[in-house]
Amino acid sequence: MAGGLLLSGAVAALLTTAIPASSSSPVFDDPPPDKIVIDVATVNGSGCPQGTAAVAVSPDNTAFTVTYSNYLAQVGGNSDPTAFRKNCQLNLVVHVPQGFTYAIASADYRGFLSLQSGATSTQKASYYFQGSPNTASKTHPFNGPYNDDWQATDSTDWAQMVWAPCGVLRNFNINTELRVSAGSSTPSKVSFMTMDSTDGDISTVYHMAWKHCPAK
Repeated sequence: MAGGLLLSGAVAALLTTAIPASSSSPVFDDPPPDKIVIDVATVNGSGCPQGTAAVAVSPDNTAFTVTYSNYLAQVGGNSDPTAFRKNCQLNLVVHVPQGFTYAIASADYRGFLSLQSGATSTQKASYYFQGSPNTASKTHPFNGPYNDDWQATDSTDWAQMVWAPCGVLRNFNINTELRVSAGSSTPSKVSFMTMDSTDGDISTVYHMAWKHCPAK
């Protein structure tokens, strides 16, 4: 997915802090009525080769979705020695209407997981704004035997939500990772974890919160 791809709708953001919440009460403003433009600056990583990841935004400006078609980590059997870890870094430029800021309230990840007895895997995601020293990350472990769909949710409570800085355009970065370890499983048997599927694309959904910027 080349830079300069513009998407209409809303997109939002994260889990480290740029401006403090003005209240401890979890009351969010309605999403901005104007269209939000998302410029996908770069998509890089072994889990999202060019053309295998796409970003779309919801019409109501409350969520955006990343769809993968080739995101798979595996070990065992004849697997490539480097295939045990795959990652994808999304660098997004979010153009928000004046007077609004945004934060990611939660993110839903899903895919398929096949782990032999003794094998383990993890799904990890990190979130940060360009220029911010803070990086928030969440990790979800899984243990074999396992052969089913998997789902993981990163959620952030009101007090810990990180908001985009008001009046400043900062790229928002999401770095996801899948990692599989053979552990004590039989070396000839394959264990794998995907954020894609054989019969259709798997989507990751980011749920957004909105609020008005403080008056100057």
